[in-house]
Amino acid sequence: MVMNTIDANMLKKMFLAGAQRLDSKKEWINELNVFPVPDGDTGTNMTMTIMSAAREVQALEHPTMESLAKAISQGALRGARGNSGVILSQLFRGFCREIKEVEVIDAHVLAMALDHASETAYKAVMKPKEGTILTVAKGISTKALEIFEESDDLAEGIQQVLEYGDYVLSQTPEMLPVLKQAGVVDSGGQGLMEVLKGTYDAFLGKEIDLSETFTPSAKVVVPDSDIDTADIKFGYCTEFIVMLEKHYDQQTENEFKEFLSSIGDSIVCVNDEDIVKVHVHTNDPGLAIQKGLSYGSLTSMKIDNMREEHHEKVVKDAERKAAEAKAIQEKAAQEPRKPVGFIAVSIGEGMNEIFKGLGVDYIIEGGQTMNPSTEDIMNAVDHVNADTIYVLPNNKNIILAAEQAKSLVEDKNLIVIPSKTVPQGITAIVNYVDGESDEANTEAMIEEMGRVKSGQVTYAVRDTVLDDKTITEGDIMGIGDAGILSVAKDIDSAVIELVEALVDDDDELISIYYGEDISEEEAESLAEEIEVRYPDVDVELQNGGQPIYYYVLSVE
Repeated sequence: MVMNTIDANMLKKMFLAGAQRLDSKKEWINELNVFPVPDGDTGTNMTMTIMSAAREVQALEHPTMESLAKAISQGALRGARGNSGVILSQLFRGFCREIKEVEVIDAHVLAMALDHASETAYKAVMKPKEGTILTVAKGISTKALEIFEESDDLAEGIQQVLEYGDYVLSQTPEMLPVLKQAGVVDSGGQGLMEVLKGTYDAFLGKEIDLSETFTPSAKVVVPDSDIDTADIKFGYCTEFIVMLEKHYDQQTENEFKEFLSSIGDSIVCVNDEDIVKVHVHTNDPGLAIQKGLSYGSLTSMKIDNMREEHHEKVVKDAERKAAEAKAIQEKAAQEPRKPVGFIAVSIGEGMNEIFKGLGVDYIIEGGQTMNPSTEDIMNAVDHVNADTIYVLPNNKNIILAAEQAKSLVEDKNLIVIPSKTVPQGITAIVNYVDGESDEANTEAMIEEMGRVKSGQVTYAVRDTVLDDKTITEGDIMGIGDAGILSVAKDIDSAVIELVEALVDDDDELISIYYGEDISEEEAESLAEEIEVRYPDVDVELQNGGQPIYYYVLSVE
């Protein structure tokens, strides 16, 4: 049977099916990531991006092509996380621009929409790299233009397009040596193919249950006495009530539930007119509390440690974060608008304090393990009452989301300083000069942070071969700006080898930020050894408090 058109109801089913398939494959896609670090991976970022759009699509009872295009485009743009998520959102944006004014999608419209999608995504990336999701998208669009110039049979044509997409994906290791060395295809390209294959399944009429996929349901709360603590994944039972001060509708509630689901389980989120009752089991209560504060003030806060370990520290930490976020919110509302403000993405209590001491107005806690979304950055902008706001992403996987936020904010001038590491961000803000023009400051900040060499030390989560180094799960890795510079069985050896790779004869300062898993005594001992090895270089030691990374280094 020849099928020549796709109407709005069919497109809704196809998009939701694509989102569901990506969600089901996200862990497998995560495993394709080249770098074996414990971070927010491609599959997770792409899934959270498409789910943000899927919730809005699911809420459309009587979709039109125009309403679908708006829901998909805006939902993905605001929910985009990580580079792969931002690129996926730009693909949707370009596609939706082409379809929003038609009644049905035929072969010609589909080909043009796919072409516009690829073109839009390429334009969104400052330096497009082949062998990535962009290459796969371009291959798909090129094949679609070729096929649908001759045929209007969507079923047969889409199958041929997908087959060619798989072929282009299989060639990505030939375009990027790092993929070939690791023996994988590009994870972002694989994610895109999973989305498209899910949409095709729905187009062909395959039975797909879409009833409960996109709205996180409240889970039954099990009494603590019934829980085997050895099996607890999320250790802190966190409860509070939000006294609503901002608009809060079903879409907002769905987004709140999705956020809570991303940081924990046993979710209860009940809206009762002007209050929201929240319960979540999580390993970081502060993140739940900070999110709650974005909707209003909090009351009836209660945090219990179900494992009875580090209870006092975590509670105080969560209360501190809540108090700080509330104080920032109140201060922004009460103080007159100022000319310049600063936002930084940070990892760890010590790093947060360093940025605050340098004048940063708002800290987004995130970074490598949980890339903040475009909407998270926009929410931070709402908290800073300034005409011009400098944004320091401090992670190469967050820069695109920050740039996307810049394009969506209308009442403030956002300047994204493309800092790829926390040390770069620190250097950038240190070199801001009050009274200089935005252009002069931007140029100076970027130039100076470019002089900083950064390093991070963490553990490998999988076996791989990368940068000509054989890495085994559990190995300690030293990662520099250009890749993996050291691999060792113990932390100190990895740090020493990393420093050796970073330090040149003309360097004057080594800054060492130790993480939450390193004691002060251990850090001081390591710093002393580095001082002995480099007597002509100043060594500065600070408590960064960052998770995941045992040490963060900067050399300049």
